[in-house]
Amino acid sequence: MIKKLTPVIEWGTLLLTTGTVCFFLVAILWDLVSKGAPSLSWEFVSSIPREGMTKGGILPAITGTILLTLITAAAAVPFGVSCAVYLNEYATDSALNRLIRASIRNLAGVPSIIYGLFGLALFVQALQMGTSLLAAGLTLGLLSLPYIITTTEEALRRIPASTREGALAIGATQFESIRDVVMPSALPGILTGVVLSLSRAAGETAPILFTGVAFYINSPTGSLNQEFMALPYHLYMLSTQHHAIEEVRPLAYSTALVLIIVVFLLNLTAFYIRYKHSKK
Repeated sequence: MIKKLTPVIEWGTLLLTTGTVCFFLVAILWDLVSKGAPSLSWEFVSSIPREGMTKGGILPAITGTILLTLITAAAAVPFGVSCAVYLNEYATDSALNRLIRASIRNLAGVPSIIYGLFGLALFVQALQMGTSLLAAGLTLGLLSLPYIITTTEEALRRIPASTREGALAIGATQFESIRDVVMPSALPGILTGVVLSLSRAAGETAPILFTGVAFYINSPTGSLNQEFMALPYHLYMLSTQHHAIEEVRPLAYSTALVLIIVVFLLNLTAFYIRYKHSKK
């Protein structure tokens, strides 16, 4: 009797937890859409804030978020992927390498505000970059590194050893085997992990709080050595620090909706890339 009930209980628990998560997700999205959609317009996403950010749009915040994500990708992706390739393909199973892997996984659990303080000490003060878009992007690059390394290494581990052995058997060197056989096979998993890491970085507030984000800029950001606006910080300021919170509350919901759309598009890109390369 117990053996017959066990699958029912397991499936029931799975459906209950999944339904609960989906319910809260739909409730949150419905709240954002119902309160943010009325204020969302082309003018809102294509103009600069006006009159103490009680009117106008969020173009500088959108531009700053996009540039910040690009700098983060340029700083984190090449180094993170290279580090994962070395750990999985070249490094031996030694105590030192096990310690390195454990350290990387521990870094993934460090609070983001600690990365912000580290970026302040290293990039803003020690390297004298000042509070700038470049300093914030490099800080988010450090934040994204552990995730990119871990997801890339996991993608490489899924490639069977026979694939590598087959390439070596026909005369390819280890480097050629990795470049021409292993990396293309692992590319869907690598790209998915990279894009998801970048989408997480795009929504971070604490690291950029110390390194370059500004409350208000009257023009779209274009310089790497200047302060910038970003969607998550802009949302934080409208929701908690603005002098007329009730007046700008619809704009805060619209900003949150735009941020959700940006993150959703990044995630959708990851799934599309994975699907396209999986078919190949």
